Amino acid sequence: MPKTRLTPGIATLSALLLAGSLTGCFAGTGQAADGTDTGGRIKLAMLQPPRSGLSPLSDDAFKLSRWKAAETLVELDELGEAKPALATEWRQIDETSWQFTLRDGVEFHDGTTLTAAEAAASLTAAAQASPKPRILDGVQLTARADGANTVTITTTTPDPLLPQRLSSPQLAILASSAYKGGGVVSPVNAGTGPYRLVSVEGTTSARLDRFDGYWGGKAEADGVDVQFVPDGTARAAAIRTGDADIVEAIPVGQVAQIDPDLVHEVPMPRTNTLYLNTASGPFADPAVRAAARSAVDAGTIVERVYEGRADKAAGLLGPALPWAAGERDSDSYKAVLATRVAAAAVKGTPIKLGTFTDRAELPEVAVQLEQQLEAAGFTVEQDVREYQHIEADALAGKFDAFILSRATVLDSGDPVAYLYSDFSCAGSFNISQFCDPAVDAALEKAAGVPAGPGRRAAIAAAESLILARDAAIPLLHERVIQGEAAGVAGVERDPRERALITSATRIAGGAG
Repeated sequence: MPKTRLTPGIATLSALLLAGSLTGCFAGTGQAADGTDTGGRIKLAMLQPPRSGLSPLSDDAFKLSRWKAAETLVELDELGEAKPALATEWRQIDETSWQFTLRDGVEFHDGTTLTAAEAAASLTAAAQASPKPRILDGVQLTARADGANTVTITTTTPDPLLPQRLSSPQLAILASSAYKGGGVVSPVNAGTGPYRLVSVEGTTSARLDRFDGYWGGKAEADGVDVQFVPDGTARAAAIRTGDADIVEAIPVGQVAQIDPDLVHEVPMPRTNTLYLNTASGPFADPAVRAAARSAVDAGTIVERVYEGRADKAAGLLGPALPWAAGERDSDSYKAVLATRVAAAAVKGTPIKLGTFTDRAELPEVAVQLEQQLEAAGFTVEQDVREYQHIEADALAGKFDAFILSRATVLDSGDPVAYLYSDFSCAGSFNISQFCDPAVDAALEKAAGVPAGPGRRAAIAAAESLILARDAAIPLLHERVIQGEAAGVAGVERDPRERALITSATRIAGGAG
């Protein structure tokens, strides 16, 4: 389809106007009237606006987590192991039941107290939601209060990763006031974190104030003022000009224009993948999918679009999971990939390629892929929109191919949930419309193996089957690139993108 491009001068002017418009929306200073350092109000520019009114049962939950406005029973440490949060300890009672002991003295932002009944109600709401949070794909669980501070969680089948699963921000524990009926959940004034969500202005902004009743101690900053800025050039301009203290997801093409001291880069478990529609259209033919795979040159995309600030993909799981490369070297993994069908010759085969603008690099990835696929004989039509306007069509199978930047261990610290969601017959995020009994069996096996070498081998076996069917073509593994203004301290640099603002985040010296 025809593509409209701004000239460099107009693009720069547009970005500066957008960034300048942030200034009046951000509040705060780091000093009281007498000059005392108060920690300031943090000015945060975020990539994607809320999609579901900040419902914790949607992907919006990760915003609440990054703002420290809602918390879960457990958290994950750097190794992906469960550690205490709202629950201080837990034990497995039998094959399918776990018991969690709640932390004493936890107060919700609405002034009510955390009890086992409240925790069980939050988990029950998630388990009964439609659609379910993706962390519960393939999982049936019930939660009940056993006394004032103990919750028993039971699954219909053994779930060796239940504690890690409960770390998902989509299973945050909220006050009963959050649940409005009819499936509506509002986190405003209902969480337990160091910052209280005060208000949300649609898809434009949000305000959080420090919650002095937080069980973990008083936060250093006075609050957080959030602006949602989908335009990547505008976000980069905001950190350059000082209009924002923290900016998430700086486009790689903008990094060179920013003071290197303000840019922080961390490898992350996020894969840029080309999903192929295996149910209808030309890619229903495995040989045509193989032709697309043969046409793709991911190394060129890494260099030309990401300026080398990404890692070329060898599989769906990247260097943030260091064990994955070793598993791919196994003879069994290589044997499965050897079963791929041969590529068909294509000549003028039309395909519709979709992606979204919210991640600034993806439209450029689409341009590169269009060139590569057309060189192989495909005729490519592009459809590029904002994510909120294209997600439904992608999930409904209205594209032959779709480029997605996808977190692979975002929810539980383990990739099984991602693989199930994206590639199982019943997966809720199955853009490829993919269904293969062998893959389902491999994922079911992996889900039942306890954490450790056996589970990693089972995960790799499932990945090899998915790649052998060419349901998706992994392109590259992204890195976190976030901006932090001079004087900002205590910001989390989290590969999983579930933490950002912390109790220690502040404007040092009162600059803000």
